[in-house]
Amino acid sequence: MRLDENNARTVANVIVGAAALGAAVVILRTPTLRRLAFGLARTALTITLPVWLSREVQQAWAETDRGSSGSTPAQ
Repeated sequence: MRLDENNARTVANVIVGAAALGAAVVILRTPTLRRLAFGLARTALTITLPVWLSREVQQAWAETDRGSSGSTPAQ
């Protein structure tokens, strides 16, 4: 059996998925790791999410300003 690129990608995806699932099981079963993981998730949500949202609003505001400076919308 010859392993072509598509089959190699599939095998690699299955291996990475199994490793991630195994790591998740270990983290969820170990109280110290579970607290650490939830603390990091909470930090990521409370810090990165507002920063991302602020950046998206600023970008949308700038694009709206650029789009409305040249022409007026049809009514």
